[in-house]
Amino acid sequence: METPIQLPALPMSLRWSGAPGRCELDAAGRLRVEAGERSDLFADPSGAKGERLDAAGLVGVPPEGEFRLSTRVGVTFASAFDAGALLLWAGEQRYAKLCFEASPLRPTVVSVVTRGTSDDANAFEVPGDAVWLRVARVARAYAFHASLDGVWWTFVRHFDLGGDAVRVGFAAQSPTGDGCVATFDEITFVPKGLADLRDGS
Repeated sequence: METPIQLPALPMSLRWSGAPGRCELDAAGRLRVEAGERSDLFADPSGAKGERLDAAGLVGVPPEGEFRLSTRVGVTFASAFDAGALLLWAGEQRYAKLCFEASPLRPTVVSVVTRGTSDDANAFEVPGDAVWLRVARVARAYAFHASLDGVWWTFVRHFDLGGDAVRVGFAAQSPTGDGCVATFDEITFVPKGLADLRDGS
């Protein structure tokens, strides 16, 4: 039986969203998640590349009500689309991820919302080797934000996944490569939502 993973900063334990992957939690509370080769979480809207559900994802059931989960993410980029992400998981047909991803030109904040098929969009390029990502539950919807300094947040996306059985956590992927490692530190969980999605707070 799979052993739950407990992070000091989180009020819930985490389990793998698909097949168990590999992770490491150090004494400082940093979480490292290893993506397997050619792994992804994506349902191609054109149908040409089919559906992939083999990315490494660790998720848990958050407390009821609004919340904010944020983290700084760094990735050992080696191949196109390697990424570390915050993940919302409601099942194989409904999930969303906010990624720090190796897009073809330079690392980029990318969001993906899947309801049967995936809708993805690039937000902005990242000049450094890490970025802060945040997911917030506001009423019945969710919001994605990203930040270069962990203080000023840029609005990325506001959406509804449908239903209440949504788990939240972390993921790593390597769709075209031989794998990568995503490191999540400065993990913070706040049991309250956002007053304004677009004011940078």
